[in-house]
Amino acid sequence: MDIDQLLSNLHRYPESVQEMVEKQIISRGVQSESVIQAFLEVDRKIFVPAKAHAVAYADQPVPIGFSQTISQPYIVAFMTEKLEVSQDSKVLEIGSGCGYQTAILAKLACKVFSIEVIPELVALAQKNLQQAHIENFEIFNQNGRSGLKEQAPFDRILVTAGSRDIPKKLINQLADRGKMIIPVGKYFDHQELLLITKENNKVRTKPILPVRFVPLV
Repeated sequence: MDIDQLLSNLHRYPESVQEMVEKQIISRGVQSESVIQAFLEVDRKIFVPAKAHAVAYADQPVPIGFSQTISQPYIVAFMTEKLEVSQDSKVLEIGSGCGYQTAILAKLACKVFSIEVIPELVALAQKNLQQAHIENFEIFNQNGRSGLKEQAPFDRILVTAGSRDIPKKLINQLADRGKMIIPVGKYFDHQELLLITKENNKVRTKPILPVRFVPLV
């Protein structure tokens, strides 16, 4: 759905962060108080294009350019809650996009290292995060499948684009007792959000939700 189509349904959408959180996140089962508070503190409007400000709180993906989108609030909240980020967590995010998920993670974690392959989105995310007064992050312009070996290991890894498989390099960079969430599937219409845990070098994978994400490149 493009921005013009979203605007055509304007009457259906929440008009504030508070309403978005109550109607689209809490009402759908997200219970973590820290996650809910992070969503209340990060204004999604900062992260969507100016043309889409009127639909900033819609539970819809919004195009941000370069064939990429900002994910719907519920999916961001769901993934964040399942990742169980704490204040001492070092987090790796694959796919900075416009920086919205980065901001949510940064509210919960010690530090977020984010990778974005598209240079223009790196600049956009940095600008948006500065506007949102987020400081505990670094963004790297490179291919996400290789992770960030020089900063590993990571307590948590979140991949925000669909992969055909689970990149082995990301598993290797996951700390003991670490968790990773990644959408996996060969086709856009057949992706599964996977929760991956690693303990004593044993890796366990659990499907948790059918999803549709733009491809991991």
